[in-house]
Amino acid sequence: MELHNPVLSGFNPDPSIVRVGSDYFLATSSFEYLPGIPIYRSQDLRSWQLIGNVATRPGQLDVAGVATGLGAWAPTLRFHDGRFWLVITVVGQGCVVFTAADPAGPWSDPVQFQEVQGIDPDLTWDEDGTCYLTFSGLMVASGEISGGYQHMGIQQVRVDPYTGEVLEQPRSLWFGTGLMFPEAPHLYRIGAYWYLMIAEGGTERGHCVSIARSSSPMGPFEGCPRNPVLSARSTNRPIQNTGHGDLVQTPQGEWVMICLGMRTRSGTRAFSPMGRETFATNLAWEDGWPVVDPVILSDPAPQWTERDDFDGAALAPSWLGIRRFPHEVSSLTARPGWLTLEGEGTTMADLRPVFVGQRQRHEHVLITTRADVFEGVGGLALRIDEHQFVDVVAGAGVISARVHLHELAITEQVPFDGDIVTLFIRTTEPGSSGMASYGPDKVIVGYLEGEREVELFRFDGRYLCAETGESFVGRAFGLVANEGTVAFDYLSYEGVDGSR
Repeated sequence: MELHNPVLSGFNPDPSIVRVGSDYFLATSSFEYLPGIPIYRSQDLRSWQLIGNVATRPGQLDVAGVATGLGAWAPTLRFHDGRFWLVITVVGQGCVVFTAADPAGPWSDPVQFQEVQGIDPDLTWDEDGTCYLTFSGLMVASGEISGGYQHMGIQQVRVDPYTGEVLEQPRSLWFGTGLMFPEAPHLYRIGAYWYLMIAEGGTERGHCVSIARSSSPMGPFEGCPRNPVLSARSTNRPIQNTGHGDLVQTPQGEWVMICLGMRTRSGTRAFSPMGRETFATNLAWEDGWPVVDPVILSDPAPQWTERDDFDGAALAPSWLGIRRFPHEVSSLTARPGWLTLEGEGTTMADLRPVFVGQRQRHEHVLITTRADVFEGVGGLALRIDEHQFVDVVAGAGVISARVHLHELAITEQVPFDGDIVTLFIRTTEPGSSGMASYGPDKVIVGYLEGEREVELFRFDGRYLCAETGESFVGRAFGLVANEGTVAFDYLSYEGVDGSR
């Protein structure tokens, strides 16, 4: 069938999909952002709408103090017995499951599988109703995934998903083909076989999808002779890191694989400013095994323009906070028609800045806002995480632009004696030739004098990429308050993708 890639642009990794009737529902990872675990809906696998998030209230995801890159990892979304089920790793909480009658929410409080040591959990049921939790086993020594661990391969236990009770000791199912880090298992009953599909090779350039089959959900599993069935490694394809797949069948009987991938840019395809995104490809079955098409990048969509004037009753579900909810740090009622943020003396270098934002969804963007900084200091920010970001803020007599790259921080300031200021962040093509074209883009920050852009500085966008940050997320942009009260009249976003 005809697909459009990327399926979900910007920071939308680790996709999982389920079809219920004529509707498709898709979930992705959210890591340290809240609300957590977005849910998208489509009827054609091409046009998608964000209909809600799983974690929309305190207590559902414990991410308040998680380190960068931790939080909510790799959901599996399924439909069983008239309900939606979403099982996920929350680093610090373990493997947990949420349920909902409506995928738009509300979702239940989490039920924890307390004895499971691993990540990337999957739920499936056999004909008699037995529920299997399949996961990537990790024996963690330090209490954190980033510490020491021993990988145990793909493991499985029978569970009671209503109570979280684990009904047996874990069994080993498969170690994959021998590539690093077998993970992201999904178990399906298709025809006469149970198929175990996994990711291997790490989520970097060696990422791939492999598959095995058995007559029983408990194995033993036989690997496909054509493994890996999907990989872009050692190719010149514009979408790399393809892996972490999930399968769905259309009402017409066609099969589609949803997976993550990265749009690599620069002369050596070394940088991915958009981070890990969701893609799709077709597959067919031959001799009982899937034959998967390469993931193809579609032609760029037309330029996209949107503007939030903050005149609604609540922020849309696409708005994000960092380790806390947007409504915890912002107000639409304190000054009607404006979004008001109260600074806490933090900056974007802190774990919990006063920030409300969204995912960057296009490669070349212009982001602008009009801010009232009479009583505070605030403005715009573009971030990968608290170690790598750029911001431009006004107040206290100056307009200040800063790029923060781990231990390196560069700041440019100009005097400012007003109350109202329009700030911008722009990302553009990197350059025309030579080494200037090796970065993925240029990031430009500044302010407006009337219609004229006053640039404070620009820098190579490779320093705000997933590779340089070793980050699982992509760029997010938004509004920030460092000190006092800052009110924002609107946030405008214009975006278009490059042609490379």
